[in-house]
Amino acid sequence: MNFTPISRHGLIGDGSTCALVTDSGSIDWWCVPALDSSSVFGRILDPDMGEFAIHPVSPATSTQRYEPKTNVLHTEFETPSGTLTLTDFIPSQNDPTDTPAIYRRVRCDRGVVTTETVFEPRFEYGRANTTVEETGESIVAKGNDERLRLESESSLTVENDRAVCHETLSEGDVRWSVTAYDTDSERPLIPSNGEEKLATTLERWKDWVGQGNGTVADVIEERWEDPVVRSGLVLKLLMQEETGAICAAPTTSLPETLGGVRNWDYRYNWIRDAKLTVQALYALGQTTEAHDYFEWFMNLCASDPSDLQPLYGLRGETDLDEEVLSEHTGYRYSTPVRIGNAAADQHQLDIYGGVVQGIYETLRYDGSLDETDWNAISAIIEHICTIWDEPDEGIWEFREEPEHHVNSKLMCWVGLDRGIEIAAMQDRNAPLDRWKTVRKEIREAILERGYSGEAESFVQHFDTDEHLDAAALMIPITGFLPPDDERVQNTIDAIIEELTTDEGFVYRYKRDDGLPGEEGAFVLCSFWLVDALALSGRLDEAEAIFESLLDHASPLGLLAEEIEPETGTHLGNFPQAFSHIGLINSAIYLSVARDEEIDPTGGEFSAYLN
Repeated sequence: MNFTPISRHGLIGDGSTCALVTDSGSIDWWCVPALDSSSVFGRILDPDMGEFAIHPVSPATSTQRYEPKTNVLHTEFETPSGTLTLTDFIPSQNDPTDTPAIYRRVRCDRGVVTTETVFEPRFEYGRANTTVEETGESIVAKGNDERLRLESESSLTVENDRAVCHETLSEGDVRWSVTAYDTDSERPLIPSNGEEKLATTLERWKDWVGQGNGTVADVIEERWEDPVVRSGLVLKLLMQEETGAICAAPTTSLPETLGGVRNWDYRYNWIRDAKLTVQALYALGQTTEAHDYFEWFMNLCASDPSDLQPLYGLRGETDLDEEVLSEHTGYRYSTPVRIGNAAADQHQLDIYGGVVQGIYETLRYDGSLDETDWNAISAIIEHICTIWDEPDEGIWEFREEPEHHVNSKLMCWVGLDRGIEIAAMQDRNAPLDRWKTVRKEIREAILERGYSGEAESFVQHFDTDEHLDAAALMIPITGFLPPDDERVQNTIDAIIEELTTDEGFVYRYKRDDGLPGEEGAFVLCSFWLVDALALSGRLDEAEAIFESLLDHASPLGLLAEEIEPETGTHLGNFPQAFSHIGLINSAIYLSVARDEEIDPTGGEFSAYLN
């Protein structure tokens, strides 16, 4: 069975849904009508889950590229008889009557090329009985109460539960196809308006990128501009225009270990990501998106702090029950295929500090809080005071007995520290003496029980000398200790020695976590190492690792959650928001550190970034 490598996919989308397109011309992942809906094309997880493929019949070599500064994707084929370009995009839905639609243009650029089109949708992750039939000018696929329509300038013929076409194109020939999710409308899709849709979509993306001019991003060195822009465009695709939420990735169950069980559904919003996400969006000059995201998690904060959970659905859903689709093979036979995520029910203390830090980050740039918002923040900080000394599952969401994780305590300290700062910034009344007392208690606990003299490093959880954790790199990044503190430098060196490969890829940890198999190196942690080194003034080391990470991005500049160091294979859900957030922030850390007017070891640099 042939599975396309994860890194050989391009991402297209419109702010409500995303699709993955292989470099062989197949749409093998599309969830519709929203990014977290069930799939209609899911071949990336199982050939029986459907695809929409357009490609040459004869053997061909192919490459993919984005139209610069857009999310319009070109797949270029070269065959012995000629060349072909397939262009894919999802236009914006401009009014409530629009439905998500994928536009596909095939153009023969040279010679003669015979193409094959296969339209084979499968509803509800392939579980629904799907019928395909010709209806007037359309090919209509139905599954339960859902419909997918295809209109094409090519003549497709229905064969059982799919529609196919073979067509020979000569130089200059163009064919458009449009497939749209549609429950009941008979409105024509009019593929003949494709050029207009393409021009409008290109303009939209270029305008969005242009909004970032004159911002913090101006400090980024020119050589890193393209990967930073691409990362920003990925984040825009993963941000839901309806709510402002950002999903961790547009896919589910792409494995962290090939053939293993570390397969999770990432189509949700993790609220611990708030600070780094807001920082990246403001750095890109995308203030509208930053404000939308701020409003998203402020709405979540309106509830009782004890009801906050680590992750939410993209419209604020709290019921994310995990389900196994046992009938599917999984990507490269990596089972189970999961939908939903049981981590939503975990006890993770770091989320509270993450929310407060995200609010603090927003207020550093602009904005103010009303009384209702301040009361919600105060309630979270008071909750931190109550629960900070409890064990939890931690940032890595261990599915075993809770521990006193150092990163969780650190983020509780951050929540109090930033809450105290917000009170001063906004001139708000607060029980500052109590907050400062608890902040001091947390600090002392971390320093006394979270640092191992034997390991010469901050560790994963209290009272261990063995378990290192890359999350300890957040200690200088959050400002808990200055970068030149001996314990910080010892921790960086220990992580480089124990958790880092020669290429600079960082593993989250190396210990038995209760699951079989070993995972790859974690891309975000590798960017954290870049940041910690940059803050420490160790710029040559930081830049070498950063460049190595860029070299291992996909041909389109996309990053998965993890990379297998020996082979460069991308692992985990793809593309990963946190990986691209890490890239943006590390580019800024390095560029600011390279600025001759700023001392990278001084307070000005830390204040600029923290």
